[in-house]
Amino acid sequence: MKNNLNNKGQTVSKMAKIAFILLCHKDPAAIIQQAEQLTAVGDYMSIHFDASAPREAYAQIKAALKDNPNVTFARKRIKCGWGEWSLVQATLNAVQAAIDAFPRATHFYMVSGDCMAVKSARYAKNFLDGDEVDYIESFDYFESDWIKTGMKEERLIYRHFFNERKHKRLFYWSWWSQRRLGLKRPIPDDIKVMIGSQWWCLRRRTIESILEMTRKRKDVMRFFRTTWIPDETFFQTLVRHLVPEDEIKSHTLTFLMFSEYGMPITFYNDQYDHLLSQDFLFARKISPEAKDLKTRLGRLYASERDDFKVSGEGHDLFKFLTGRGRIGRRFAPRFWETEATLGRHRELLIVACKKWHVAKRLMGSIKHYTDIPVIDYLFNEESAPLPDLGGIQSTLEKRTRHRRALTRMLFDYYKTDRMIICLDTANLDLMQDFMSDRSTTRLLEIECVFSDAYLRGHAMRVGFAGEQTPRETLAQLLPTIRYDVVYESDKIGDANFPNYLRLRELGSVDDNAKALREFLSVPDDVARGIAKTDHLFSD
Repeated sequence: MKNNLNNKGQTVSKMAKIAFILLCHKDPAAIIQQAEQLTAVGDYMSIHFDASAPREAYAQIKAALKDNPNVTFARKRIKCGWGEWSLVQATLNAVQAAIDAFPRATHFYMVSGDCMAVKSARYAKNFLDGDEVDYIESFDYFESDWIKTGMKEERLIYRHFFNERKHKRLFYWSWWSQRRLGLKRPIPDDIKVMIGSQWWCLRRRTIESILEMTRKRKDVMRFFRTTWIPDETFFQTLVRHLVPEDEIKSHTLTFLMFSEYGMPITFYNDQYDHLLSQDFLFARKISPEAKDLKTRLGRLYASERDDFKVSGEGHDLFKFLTGRGRIGRRFAPRFWETEATLGRHRELLIVACKKWHVAKRLMGSIKHYTDIPVIDYLFNEESAPLPDLGGIQSTLEKRTRHRRALTRMLFDYYKTDRMIICLDTANLDLMQDFMSDRSTTRLLEIECVFSDAYLRGHAMRVGFAGEQTPRETLAQLLPTIRYDVVYESDKIGDANFPNYLRLRELGSVDDNAKALREFLSVPDDVARGIAKTDHLFSD
């Protein structure tokens, strides 16, 4: 709670009052319910309902909320398209309406119809009163790795007049025509473009400064109107130019995650406790079918709760969970760029194991008994010891993208035609890629036993759970992790790779020595010595 002085010099308390900026295009009943829930405790809402949606739906919303003094509507509705300037203009229209209608609003919070509060209004207001800052992801457009794939510089230096989803052929024809004719345009000299999530929470004076800049800087407005996906750059850039750096928290207060395939994560009924334990005020997307979750979260905002136990493992956990869909399975293949062969005369030996310490222990024994170069989890561990190869080894992203080039360079560096690398069992796509090469590739999977105690420790170590994670959440998580480990192993077996062998924790020394002998092409006594490695499978 902020303390201000009134005109008599007395200290008075001022609690944050939030004006929610809602962009929506469907489900009028849900929009009405969302507006009523968020304004029930004295906060405000400004709604922009997409002009492409049926008029009857908009009329239904206006009729239901016409007597709510804490709700207003953008004066001009426009048709919105993904990646277009229209999304930014719709936001500006709703923001202007909120500024005009709600002079007591201290913060402006961008939400969608798929967002719901995961904390109470009391908690949210105390949180916002705690720091005099704006919350918006704002990273350097060119230096950060926020854009993982696809266009980057091209979003800005060419003019985009067509919607990439509705008019794909025109979109790419326009881009390639400008590129072929050399029609690049400069970024305004005094503008450093930033990028980040469009789900922000900004203070009133910041919003007022942005609106003033839109009126004064016509050159900036012209530039952003023809950039591609400006809702990820417009507010993020302007805030950095208008607000001191120490008054910006470069993260969103809305818990949202995207899978590695670019698909938004959806939350379901069984994730109520997990959502409440995250260090965020809102979450998106809530599944339309998650009726129980929506009901419970709808009641939460108006409650007086402030006893939330924040564990904050959400990012790591959901990166793990949503890479494999709701039932624990990956739902789309990765696309790997095509690179030249490793070499028909070379042998790449891959050890796949979920327990990295077991694989590393085996690698140590192999190095003791043979002279085959061994490289630990080079595609999984940033810290894997690698020689300087001109920068290609500097990040996991580079190593994975240029995996064949990197592997060829390692063969050359060690002056060998045989080499062993370790992969996590989740890296089936890498295994498939290497197995498709003309080189000789052999795969040894280490099959380990996973106790509940180990899986709990694993969840803690990799960030799937924290010290404050509710016991019930962890108990629900363990079967998913166990299933995931088993499923990864099953997928490797189902791939029917040639030269595929298994080393089993529950296997005999004879069986494991046989697998090692075939995998490494070594004499029986060497294979047996490696198979007898002390404490090989110990946790």
